[in-house]
Amino acid sequence: MLESAGVEPRRTDAGANLDLDDASLYLSRELSWLAFNARVLEEGLDARHPLLERLKFLAIFATNLDEFFMIRVAGLKQQVDAGVVQPSDDGLVPREHLRVIRERLEPIVRRHVEVLTYDLLPALAQAGVALVPHAELRPEDLVELRRVFDDQIFPVLTPLAVDPGHPFPYISNLSLSLALEIEDPRGGEPTHFARVKVPQVLPRFVPLQPLPGKPYRYALLEDVIGDNLAELFPGMLVRSWYRFRVTRNADLDLQEDEADDLLEMVESELRKRRFGAAVRLEADQRMPERMLSLLMDGIEVEEQDVYFVDGPMAVGDFLTLAALDVAELRDKPFAPAVPARLHGRSDLFAAVRENDILLHHPFDSFEPVVQFVQEAAADPQVLAIKQTLYRTSGDSPVVRALMEAVANGKQVAALVELKARFDEENNIHWARNLERSGVHVVYGLLGLKTHCKTTLVVRKEEDGLRRYVHIGTGNYNDKTARIYTDLSYFTCRDEIGADVTDLFNFLTGFSHREAYRTLLVAPVNLRASVLRLIEREAGHARSGRPARIVAKMNAITDHAVIRALYEASRAGVEIDLIVRGMCALRPGLPGVSERIRVRSIVGRFLEHSRAWYFANGGAERVYIGSADWMGRNLDRRVEVMVPVEDAQLLRWLRDRLLTVYLEDNITAREMQSDGRYIRRMPAPGELPLASQARFLSEGGLRL
Repeated sequence: MLESAGVEPRRTDAGANLDLDDASLYLSRELSWLAFNARVLEEGLDARHPLLERLKFLAIFATNLDEFFMIRVAGLKQQVDAGVVQPSDDGLVPREHLRVIRERLEPIVRRHVEVLTYDLLPALAQAGVALVPHAELRPEDLVELRRVFDDQIFPVLTPLAVDPGHPFPYISNLSLSLALEIEDPRGGEPTHFARVKVPQVLPRFVPLQPLPGKPYRYALLEDVIGDNLAELFPGMLVRSWYRFRVTRNADLDLQEDEADDLLEMVESELRKRRFGAAVRLEADQRMPERMLSLLMDGIEVEEQDVYFVDGPMAVGDFLTLAALDVAELRDKPFAPAVPARLHGRSDLFAAVRENDILLHHPFDSFEPVVQFVQEAAADPQVLAIKQTLYRTSGDSPVVRALMEAVANGKQVAALVELKARFDEENNIHWARNLERSGVHVVYGLLGLKTHCKTTLVVRKEEDGLRRYVHIGTGNYNDKTARIYTDLSYFTCRDEIGADVTDLFNFLTGFSHREAYRTLLVAPVNLRASVLRLIEREAGHARSGRPARIVAKMNAITDHAVIRALYEASRAGVEIDLIVRGMCALRPGLPGVSERIRVRSIVGRFLEHSRAWYFANGGAERVYIGSADWMGRNLDRRVEVMVPVEDAQLLRWLRDRLLTVYLEDNITAREMQSDGRYIRRMPAPGELPLASQARFLSEGGLRL
């Protein structure tokens, strides 16, 4: 249990004169992110997971790495091209970062390919899910694949030759391609080069006839194309073919200070995204040097940008295979719970009037969040609904409810964040649909991303207008709510309702509010509040009052926040940080951070919830919301953190949520001061505890 025990004023002399801005006290955020993705890869290696769940982790690792190159590596390359030599907090300049990233990545990428090719795919084949290589295809399979090629694949393919009359073709971002050596039997040039794109519009896994013990058999699309290349080049001899794949800079260049229309600007930048500069070339390990050199010149990459792959590429596509409905190869299904406070309740507003409500997704159902908006849309007493939408599902019941609310005569406003990375097109689609239905749509703010997850419902009641509020740590997305851990908080407290009203006035109108009653809001007061809360704990520790910080979030990289945590540790504050991803803080440094412990949990569900606990001299405070301790969250996004003031919910967050994560000795990994992570193991006599499994067994909040 988290206890607010008294702390004697303790201040170490070790390192008393140390400069807390020294680069040696900070880890590279890029290398910390690579360490996080390595932890994802480790889950794919873990034989305790069912086979298809292991495949899921390997696919997520690959997708994560694609995004890392498209955004982080691309950004570093742009800095190098611009001549930036200013070091980051860890002391590395951009060119050094690129070198170290390459050194760290090579063995990780090699391990990923080896595990997939030589461990997991053979194990899946034994279990009945087989990717069948050419050498193992039966004659009947070859006949069927030739028919599929002729009928479904061949018409879609476009062979592109490279010669003086055909310049090197443009290779689009993340496209899987085949590079071919072609010989003309009539003489002339000894070999020619051609490229064939593996169509992304076709299924990557081509089904084969089931066999006894192997009900799921597939051939890879690129292998089917490779086996039939002669059909694309009649009269020519295809001597060899090799896979390759290009990753390009995909970060949108939004010059928002020059934008007349944010929607048009985002749409324009989306069209440019696929033409970004190449930042990575994945090449078949067997590819000959002359062909590799031709590719490097045509794609315009250097040797340091080439990663050789001895196995399948575009492994993110394997999420499709991982989703196969084979019960014995998947995690056991579960049914999300409905909290006791909502059992049998059809009137969510009445329930919120009685008590604040907290949900812990996915262990608690996301349905009450959907119900909240649907009830508001149908309730004749509801006058207005306002909501922020950062990422939502393709067929969102929340968005449909907003449209129905307009049809029912409500005032409805939605802030749709067009700049949500890689969800821009989806958000543009929903924004236009909402606008056509009569919703007042705001397309985000210039210079800021609106990342908070907030809904305001204004309802006419007997004693006047009452404001109902939902604030979450996750998106209004019914699909990801099944696989992300998040928190949802419902309240009708007057001060919170007034603050959220002011927030929406800022988002949809003109406002320069500098203070809020209870909410911590970025970019207004969140940074200053976080630093003040940490410094207040340090003051309590120096005075011998209860002092403790426990914070769970996705990332900690902000220099000022880390420095404040170092100061608090030196003052005697015990600090536990549960950080899923990047952490630039070094725990356990003598005289600096020996009272700071950092844990990371990677499990069945993506840890996405954010909760901060401060002992505060005995007057405990707990906040939940959308913000991490990163510069972008504190300064360049609209974020909301809300204090949980209901005593029962505060105790649950402290004693159940955060404590269970801290006691996890199965899936948790402890960060070392050098940035390494070591998996926790049960001590002798200690019962094993896996946090997500515990929450599943408890069936939600049970309040």
